[in-house]
Amino acid sequence: MTVGIVVVSHSRALAEAAVALAGEMLQDGGGPIEVAAGLDDGGFGTDAIAISEAVARADRGDGVVVLMDMGSAVLSAELALEMVDDDVRDRVVLTPAPLVEGLVVASVGAAGGASVAEVAAEAGDALEAKAAHLGPAATDAPGPGTGPAPDDQRGVFTIALPHGLHARPSARVVGAVRGLDAEVRLRNATLDGPEVSAASLSKVATLGALQGHDVAVRAHGPDAAEAVRRLLELAAEGFGEAPESTQAPVSPPVAGTGGPIPASPGIGIGPVRVARPASVAVPAPRDGTPSEQHDRLDEARTAARGDLVAVRDTAAREIGQAEAAVFDAQLLLLDDLDLLGDAAAHIAAGADAARAWADAVDGVERAFADAADAYLRARAGDVRDVRDRVLRALGGVVVDNAATPDGVLVADDLTPAAAAALDPARTPAVVLAAGSPTAHAAILLRARGVPAVVGGGASLVARAGEATLLAVDGSTGEVVVDPDEATLAVFRERAAALAGRRDEALARAHEPAVTRDGTTVLVGANVGSAADARGATGADLAGLVRTEFGFLGRSEAPDVDDQEASYRAVAEAMAGRRITLRTLDVGGDKPLDYLPMPAEANPFLGVRGIRLALARPRLLADQLEAVVRVAHDHPVDVMFPMVATLDELTAARRALDDAIATVGRGRPADLRVGIMVEVPAAALKAAVFAPHVDFFSIGTNDLTQYTLAAERGNDQLAALADALDPGVLALVAATVAGAGADVLVAVCGELAGDEQAVPLLIGLGVRELSVAPGAVPGVKRAVRNVEVGSARELVAAALACPDAGAVRALLGP
Repeated sequence: MTVGIVVVSHSRALAEAAVALAGEMLQDGGGPIEVAAGLDDGGFGTDAIAISEAVARADRGDGVVVLMDMGSAVLSAELALEMVDDDVRDRVVLTPAPLVEGLVVASVGAAGGASVAEVAAEAGDALEAKAAHLGPAATDAPGPGTGPAPDDQRGVFTIALPHGLHARPSARVVGAVRGLDAEVRLRNATLDGPEVSAASLSKVATLGALQGHDVAVRAHGPDAAEAVRRLLELAAEGFGEAPESTQAPVSPPVAGTGGPIPASPGIGIGPVRVARPASVAVPAPRDGTPSEQHDRLDEARTAARGDLVAVRDTAAREIGQAEAAVFDAQLLLLDDLDLLGDAAAHIAAGADAARAWADAVDGVERAFADAADAYLRARAGDVRDVRDRVLRALGGVVVDNAATPDGVLVADDLTPAAAAALDPARTPAVVLAAGSPTAHAAILLRARGVPAVVGGGASLVARAGEATLLAVDGSTGEVVVDPDEATLAVFRERAAALAGRRDEALARAHEPAVTRDGTTVLVGANVGSAADARGATGADLAGLVRTEFGFLGRSEAPDVDDQEASYRAVAEAMAGRRITLRTLDVGGDKPLDYLPMPAEANPFLGVRGIRLALARPRLLADQLEAVVRVAHDHPVDVMFPMVATLDELTAARRALDDAIATVGRGRPADLRVGIMVEVPAAALKAAVFAPHVDFFSIGTNDLTQYTLAAERGNDQLAALADALDPGVLALVAATVAGAGADVLVAVCGELAGDEQAVPLLIGLGVRELSVAPGAVPGVKRAVRNVEVGSARELVAAALACPDAGAVRALLGP
């Protein structure tokens, strides 16, 4: 009888030394001993694929005993068993025996012809001799680690989320246990379902845990207690999801009951293009060894990750970091251990990389599609998107369907990724049944200049989908199905008038924006790179430079020289016009890979913006040194985000003074300092901050989110998160009042680019508007049509309105 042994360790050196020691105990050799330890690059870690291959080599038909050093090695070994053939798996034993003593005893037993059960039992008893000699361990002596045993920690939490444990909170569950040395399992106790790994997004999200369901947690390993504590705390805080109203969700308007909602201005006329899910055909099988197939799959996943990161970064640049987080769950799915284990098992069974990936992901997609909750079912499309991106990288071809021709796109809804990929030249307009003007897709459509109407309701979209021709006015919300010639003439006249206004605005884009009664308003551009700055036709300045893009897609933070080069390139592209550099604005809602942060129950209210910068002083010091270097040669504003207290501003200014001293050339003459007003407390305390700043820049996106307790990333609350709510406008007014005569007030949020809102903002006292680069000419034209006295009267009426809808009605079409 020949029992094989596999040694699984985080350290290859440790495993090989243990095997050498065991060999000293054997006089005539012994059974096969295989090592699966460390990573390919020489680092510490365990690899489930390597373990499965080691088991296959060690197996001689009489069984295999697997010894593991700790925590995650157990997880990897369990995953490896899912990759081997059923008959092999049935004769493999994972033993909790100590690695060194257990290996020595097991080797001797295997060499002596013991059965797999006897070898495993002897290995498990390997500590008995040492325990008998030393006696029982004291249990009443205090010291480090005193407390509950780390193994078999348990807990239960109840799901309070209206949509259950869907993709985003599931991703936060995975993030909470990531990095802990513990095996953590979850089970839907209400449905009496099976346990799944808490480290796998694909498994957690398919627990079927709906509102009111109880989820049982079981953790094993050194960090088990910490894992349970984190999950219970995360659940108690609502998994970081914004609290929703206890009233029924706001339904989007439907035709005839208030009408569809204008979301992106412009006229679009064209044939109907009904959005149907595109599919990617699995390419023909390619020959290769299992190792080669794994390499192909890894390369394809890397390519898909690059595509998703590019889409995420585009969304972050155009609609903000918070909204870009919608892509993070997809990125997490690419590295899901259970999904990769399933794909590896298919490869081991003879499938090529493409078929293995498709079959593995199709199972996850089916689990979502079969979910009882409609919200979870809708996430199946996100899973398919990940599937198709990898298949395309493996040579898969997109199956042609009716969604490819040019025309007015008609759909139930549009994902940010789909909106980011739309070609304006081929899409004259978009009509959606759901959504709102502040939803992710709508903001991206505005940035691309695609007219859009949202919230049209199912009946309108159904009728539109059956039409031959559509006429859409994204400024008024009108959607005309199969218009007659007279109606078409009206829409074409509007389009011609709009084109004329755009041409006029473009022709005068380089002129100052001055109101009818002589008030100058600066119109800047929000940019993330020198390329964005070069495309900002007519911009008076770069009113917001999102410096965080220089920190994305890297394995470590950029150094001072890298940052200086990036900021200098933007300054040179602006050709002497002022640039406003916002310091790093990331946090728990959008962490950087090289900046690990603990899981936060509500990252939007957590360590982000200036809070993160002050907690990482070296990071802030390097960035401010780069800012100061550039400010000696170009007019620069530095702006601190997410400021809520004077102490934060004082600390930030102190760091700036230190950077000036480090550069050693004195204070740059044109360097100005300001803060973002995104927190209601900052708006209400503007007078406290005013003596310490040169300007305020109001970020209406976050200010609206915090004022109305409506998370920007939650489409169910998108209609509520309207910056024209009188409560938000009152905070803008409070900021202007607190600023006084000497502190400039700017707006750099989405509201600044809404031409209808321009008179209101000027009437409130805002004197700088920073918008998407392409919106600069139109906003300047809107400024020129304003008379400040009339605008102030408009403000008084708007502040008396009951809600944002009434304010929009006041502003007119």
